[in-house]
Amino acid sequence: MKIEVYSDADAVAQNAAAIVAAEARAVVADRGVFVMAVSGGHTPWQMLGALAGEDVPWDAVHVVQVDERVAPQGDPDRNLTHLRESLLRHAPLRPERIHAMPVESSNLQAACEEYAVTLRTIAGSPPVLDLIHLGLGPDGHTASLVPGDPVLEIQDADVALTGPYQSRRRMTLTYPILNRSRRVLWLVTGSEKAGMLTRLRAGDAQIPAGRVRADHALILADRAAAERLDEDLIEEVA
Repeated sequence: MKIEVYSDADAVAQNAAAIVAAEARAVVADRGVFVMAVSGGHTPWQMLGALAGEDVPWDAVHVVQVDERVAPQGDPDRNLTHLRESLLRHAPLRPERIHAMPVESSNLQAACEEYAVTLRTIAGSPPVLDLIHLGLGPDGHTASLVPGDPVLEIQDADVALTGPYQSRRRMTLTYPILNRSRRVLWLVTGSEKAGMLTRLRAGDAQIPAGRVRADHALILADRAAAERLDEDLIEEVA
């Protein structure tokens, strides 16, 4: 798994935006449509803001969610709130090309299947996403695949509902669809992630993030997150 280390979170976000834009151009030129999945977090919102200024074939782009908190529309806890603010205000992406997880549904289990149908409609059956952005939690979680949750063991569904985590249930993509993706882009920033980044790099399957396939994966980290990595594990430092 290749790791690129940058000076700070802003540099991570800027370089991630350039990578996503280049991937989008290449995929659209090859297959006509680019489908990317985005996680939440401060650095990802910076990345999306920077992406709005990149050369992206927006008319051929679909954006889906990696995970979402079960909360009302417009709630500041919702990843969708920040996703729309980051992209729709600054990029010529049509609103209907952001596919929101239906967490306001009265039947959340049925809503998971509804979102799975959406994914199949835009990314094939089974759906294969062109690029998935993932973050890494201090407890080793990624997406809303958190330690000890039964969702970790789901192998027959691409979208599932978690138990409560930090006071909210979540809808999340599961390992099957994460591991079918063509490219995984990890953004890892902050010294509180340093221990888990070494375990992710080592492929430690005892943490949820370590169960995501490593081939076709790239980690962009800041120096704070990478402080415990051996220098020989870092393939490029910028």
